[in-house]
Amino acid sequence: MPSQGQSPGVLVNQVGSWSLPAELLERGIKAVLAAEGTGQGEVSITFLDDEGIVDLNLRFFDKDQPTDVIAFALQEKGEPLLGDIYVGYEQARRQASELSIPLDEELLRLAIHGTLHLLGHHHPEGEERFGSEMFRRQEELLHRILHPASPPSG
Repeated sequence: MPSQGQSPGVLVNQVGSWSLPAELLERGIKAVLAAEGTGQGEVSITFLDDEGIVDLNLRFFDKDQPTDVIAFALQEKGEPLLGDIYVGYEQARRQASELSIPLDEELLRLAIHGTLHLLGHHHPEGEERFGSEMFRRQEELLHRILHPASPPSG
């Protein structure tokens, strides 16, 4: 656990042999934590294949299908942030392809999304989630991290 005055710790893990933008992911998670006023804690982000993410989704949410991101906040109230984020790498790759965007961008988006969940942000299910305050914040942070010198559009 980082000591007082240090920035939050971020651990990037994977079960596959994919090429991950680890520096971008770490920088992105730290930027979200800073933007949300969280200066202490530890976040672990693990990239899983479809089998691994389906197992978690089934075990914790009773959904027998791949998903893109699952986040677990592990800290007690009043304690520094401690959380685990799991990203379905193969699901992220499919989503990036469907959206015609770079995979690194989608992986960062999911890291931001999971981090916001760890910090207590929520969104509705279904299509309404795309217009939610959490999704707007996610996209604002994504833009800020990917394009630090330019103002957000829209």
